[in-house]
Amino acid sequence: MFVSFFESAKYVGHLYPIALMRIYLGYYFLNSALERLGGDFLKQPKLAAMIMDNLPQRNMPGWYANFLQFVVVPNWRFFAYFVTYCELIIGVCFLIGLFVRPSSLLGILLTLNLIYIGGPNMTELQQTYLALFIVMFWIGAGRCFGLDYYFYKRQRGLWW
Repeated sequence: MFVSFFESAKYVGHLYPIALMRIYLGYYFLNSALERLGGDFLKQPKLAAMIMDNLPQRNMPGWYANFLQFVVVPNWRFFAYFVTYCELIIGVCFLIGLFVRPSSLLGILLTLNLIYIGGPNMTELQQTYLALFIVMFWIGAGRCFGLDYYFYKRQRGLWW
């Protein structure tokens, strides 16, 4: 497995800049998840407060606004854990380069939701992350300096 890790630089070395971007995103999301785990994001209703503060300002479909207001806000603790552990999974998968495509799909869904519930000052950043997750999924960024190359050599498919 370690041989294929170094072999990936030889055969898919043209993905080197994408691999660096993947590793940076993995570090960013892992750091964000660890801050949320160590802070009071899981203990205080910060997610519910963020949603209720930004709900009137955001232009979103009515069904999604109802979902946020009547499902997410009352169950803020579950969704706070869900967001935190999704960020943790994305961070770890991106850092080691394993299951990059499935975790990119998870990142796309998480980022789409954060675009709506975040404030207007975070929208551009979340849109940038959305574009990067789409690129990571499309290219399969775990094949360069990642463990996905090991599985890609043995079993080609959509997920590698």
